[in-house]
Amino acid sequence: MIQKRSAVIYLAMAGLAVTTVQPAAAAIKCSNGFQLVDGAMLSTPYCRDNFVAAVARQYGLDAPDAKVRNNPNFKRHVCRFIGQDIRIKEACEEVEPSSRGHF
Repeated sequence: MIQKRSAVIYLAMAGLAVTTVQPAAAAIKCSNGFQLVDGAMLSTPYCRDNFVAAVARQYGLDAPDAKVRNNPNFKRHVCRFIGQDIRIKEACEEVEPSSRGHF
């Protein structure tokens, strides 16, 4: 009887511990096309696409982040519209490679 009672108590304590643990902050932090990874800013496709969308919105184009990330044709359209902007040149070359400099 005592073993059952202590097993129930331990089980209740374990359940309480699991419910009070906060989930890790898994949000991706981007800044101007770069992602914060282990304290270093790295260029990642996710953040580059979000930056393309942000620059497009500055030009007045309706460009949601997810649509630019998930639809290469939409990203190509956005890049044709604002691809001359030096801030997103590298990101736009992924979908619309320039012919200059290539042999």
